[in-house]
Amino acid sequence: MKNEQFVLTGRIVRLEPLGHQHLGGLVAAATADPSIYTWSPIPQAKLETTRYIQTAIDWFEAGTATAFATIRIADGAVIGSTRFFNIERWDWPAGHLRHGRAHPDACEIGHTWLTAPALRTGANTEAKLLMLTHAFEQWQMLRVCLHADERNLRSRAAIERIGGKFEGILRAHRMAADFIARNSARYSIVAEEWPELKVKLIEKLR
Repeated sequence: MKNEQFVLTGRIVRLEPLGHQHLGGLVAAATADPSIYTWSPIPQAKLETTRYIQTAIDWFEAGTATAFATIRIADGAVIGSTRFFNIERWDWPAGHLRHGRAHPDACEIGHTWLTAPALRTGANTEAKLLMLTHAFEQWQMLRVCLHADERNLRSRAAIERIGGKFEGILRAHRMAADFIARNSARYSIVAEEWPELKVKLIEKLR
């Protein structure tokens, strides 16, 4: 089943399907202050960013991810990227209420980064609000997962601020930005928690 393309628009940011038209903006955003990406593999040059975008497109066409360029509404600048990925469609039995659904059942939100000047501006909080609203209210998902390098205390704190519940450490889970087998801190939000978390996220943005 193929993914759908859509735009998510808030007051601070707009999330639009990531494509090669965002190349220049992504390169500029990533190179503003590379030192902030210690724990995240962010492309730092035109060739790397071209491959980064193409991989996102390939995953989209395979039905496993939907990637976005994060656009600052005030000036239209590309300030980062984020995506739904590891999109899961469960094999519900015939007769089940969720059998034959057009939308996925669970996913991960990740590959999220912002340029240095966009940190602590509300951009990340609003982007997560937009994505979680779509996941739980449009797709009617049951679970959204988020992971961070165990050492990345800033990202872990950000996930906890939006309401992610810590589930544990996945050992040797993925390749880290420094090319070791990283341990990942795993967080999740489930459908039953979303109404209360949505209110809290909206209050944070205010």
